[in-house]
Amino acid sequence: MGTESETPLIQLKQLNLHLGGRHIIQDVSFDIEADQITTLIGPNGSGKSTLVRLLLDLQQPDSGTVVRPPALRIGYMPQKLHIEQTLPLTVERFMKLAAKVSPDEIISALSEAKVDHLLKSPLQKLSGGETQRVMLARALLRKPQLLVLDEPVQGVDITGQIELYELIA
Repeated sequence: MGTESETPLIQLKQLNLHLGGRHIIQDVSFDIEADQITTLIGPNGSGKSTLVRLLLDLQQPDSGTVVRPPALRIGYMPQKLHIEQTLPLTVERFMKLAAKVSPDEIISALSEAKVDHLLKSPLQKLSGGETQRVMLARALLRKPQLLVLDEPVQGVDITGQIELYELIA
C-alpha cells in the first residue's frame, strides 16, 4: 500500500465533459494510488468508459485536469476489440503492434495469460475468452505501472470469467 507521502499514480481533478449536448462527466475528482485496485461501478451509459478515456488521455475534458507522471507505463485492455474480418492479423502480429518487444517477451506475456498456443492464430478466429486473454497479455506486455481493464470479462462465459479473474488477481 502507498503511504501518505507518496504521490498518486494519477489524479483527476474536477473533470467535466459534455457530449452531444449531455453532461457526461460532471465534477469528477479522485486519485489512483499505486498497489491498489480502483473499480468504477455504474449503470450502462453512465460515463465509465468515457472517464477511462479521459484518464488515458485518449479524450480531453471540457474542464478539469488529469495529472500523471510523463513516463507512467499504462497497460490498457479495452472493453471491445473491433478487427476488420478481412485484415490478416495473427495474435503474434497484434502483440508486436503494442510495443517494441522481443519474441520472448511476447511468448512470456501470452504464457502468463495461458494463450501462448494461439501465437500463430488469426485474431478474428478466437473465441470471446481467448480474445480477452490475448488482450490482457497485450496490456501486460509493457510491464505497466497502471493496468486499466474496461469490462475485462465482457462476452466471456462463466468458466472463462472465473479464469480471467484468477489471472488478473
